[in-house]
Amino acid sequence: MSISDLFDSGFKDRNKGHFASIVRVAMEDGVLDTEEKAFLDKLANQLEISADEYAEIVANPFKYPINPPYLHTQRLERLYDLSRMVYAHNEAGPKQKEILTRFALALGFTPGNVKYIVDKALSLLVLTVDLDTFVYEMQHMNK
Repeated sequence: MSISDLFDSGFKDRNKGHFASIVRVAMEDGVLDTEEKAFLDKLANQLEISADEYAEIVANPFKYPINPPYLHTQRLERLYDLSRMVYAHNEAGPKQKEILTRFALALGFTPGNVKYIVDKALSLLVLTVDLDTFVYEMQHMNK
């Protein structure tokens, strides 16, 4: 096995873990509606998740671990994806905030500031910001 095979495998595993995390959020209410399905389809394409992998992950999303990225910017990008799924129905109730808080902690955000991070993330989604604006605002939220 070559080094590139190892790199590709690790990269692919991280993508599967990220996708599985978002599937967990989507399936939290037990139903995968058309808006959530469309988002998952688009994300699967971006993450290079095959149709077979997609079906396997949707069947058992808990099989895949959450693999937090090392770089803060990449964590914010994953938080953006997760926040969009949590906010898919344009509502952010206590259940949605609880789910997003759990995933934010799993991504490596600290318990001391996770509440502020989740509140800021959801407030940015209310404004329908794009990824670049989301990352910028999250990085500069204390300035």
